[in-house]
Amino acid sequence: MKGRSFFPIGAGGRYFSVGLVALGFTVLGFILASNLDFTQKSVATIPQGEYPTVRNSSGENVSPFVAVVEQKSNAVVNISVEQEAQPRHYDDFFWRFFQVPNEPSVSFGSGFFFRPDGYILTNNHVVRNAKRVAVRTATGYQYDAQVVGADQETDLAVLKVEPEENIIYIPFGNSDEIKVGDWSIAIGNPFPQQGLDRTVTVGVISAKGRSNLRFGSESPRYQDYIQTDASINPGNSGGPLLNLKGEAIGVNAAISSPSGGSVGIGFAIPINIARAIVPDLIASGKVSRGWLGIWLSAVTQAQAKRYGMDAVRGVHVDSVFRDSPADHAGIRRNDILIKFNDHDVNDPGQLSVLIATAPRNQDAQIALLRGGKKITVTARIVDREQYQLANARQFTPSGERLSWLGMELLDFTEQIAAEKGFGDYFPGVYIDRVARGSQADRAGIQPGSIITQVDRNDIGNLRELRTIAERLRGSRTAVPILLVDPRGTIEYKAIRP
Repeated sequence: MKGRSFFPIGAGGRYFSVGLVALGFTVLGFILASNLDFTQKSVATIPQGEYPTVRNSSGENVSPFVAVVEQKSNAVVNISVEQEAQPRHYDDFFWRFFQVPNEPSVSFGSGFFFRPDGYILTNNHVVRNAKRVAVRTATGYQYDAQVVGADQETDLAVLKVEPEENIIYIPFGNSDEIKVGDWSIAIGNPFPQQGLDRTVTVGVISAKGRSNLRFGSESPRYQDYIQTDASINPGNSGGPLLNLKGEAIGVNAAISSPSGGSVGIGFAIPINIARAIVPDLIASGKVSRGWLGIWLSAVTQAQAKRYGMDAVRGVHVDSVFRDSPADHAGIRRNDILIKFNDHDVNDPGQLSVLIATAPRNQDAQIALLRGGKKITVTARIVDREQYQLANARQFTPSGERLSWLGMELLDFTEQIAAEKGFGDYFPGVYIDRVARGSQADRAGIQPGSIITQVDRNDIGNLRELRTIAERLRGSRTAVPILLVDPRGTIEYKAIRP
């Protein structure tokens, strides 16, 4: 038969077979005696070709990181701030870099030039309560800096110096275009009291759209953080997060850490938020924000099932202010908003940022789900402050108090909003006190919250609440009450009149 070899089994073949067996055992004994290792090895495959390089200004082939650092690191500055002594802020999980103290009245941070005429972008928490701000550049020049504008709600600030040198600056990129897994480069001044200026760390974009992070009492209201594993340490606050084009895609702001050191979970404010508010800060020192007139919450699994959705997505509309842009556009309570100006939305914080930074007095296209059907509406985004001032008359405080269901209630005013740390003023009724053992106490209602809705009716002041309370007198049915707390969270409580 072709393709096979056979040894004959006659007398000669028998001797030949015995010889082969003896030879085999001899070879095996040699192998065992030599202690040779024939176990299978795991060998890493080395990719063919060289590591990607680019040509720098000197004509050398260098890594993309080297090229960016050579071009842009000198745009990063060290910021030192003289201020009244402030307590450091911690909470259980997130540690916020408000400052790295050298003395009780001095703090340090980072910033970067974003224009050649001396404008610097940094964090609000780096310069808050500043008596004097000094900026030191890569060349060793030191300048007194003016705080042009600062915004606590986004944690951004703009400084201005009068430069006596040629300024290297970092242009803004487009943070909407970044993808999870993209390279990121952080430059800043970690531990500046040790002289570690313009330290470079490299990582990737770990996630986008991080919100609802708590950094103590100064937590920004508008959060849409970029998460990166590029090491960020105390003193890096205000420094740039860059892409491989040398563009700023974020402003480094915070980390998540159980120990206070970098563990690869850092957060940067998207540069598109800065792009939206920097012109206002330069022009007037404060920010004009877009307003739609809705209260939002995350979509729950139960809601997704109830509304016939194929996945838990979008943002739930809990309430719509009367005569607001949302009301005029036809947005209703219990609508699920899924798209805002071509941006898919799945988080209330993300949508709040999109609305707040949208161009004022322009139309926005909003896609929503209602009763299982997709609807698109057009809403005019208005200036929040101007709208509230223009419509303040219908919510004029009465100065009265109302006792209802164990609660001491006041008209919610701009003064109360400022005193209690609300981001802005809106129509509602302020809960000043809750009597122990009362209906409100048993329902878990806490003082300091704002009632904006009772029995599915919007409430703007005590007068409107009193009318509804009279109608509900004697009712044995639990009444839903919509509450807003100073941190921006909202919830329903059920209470029996």
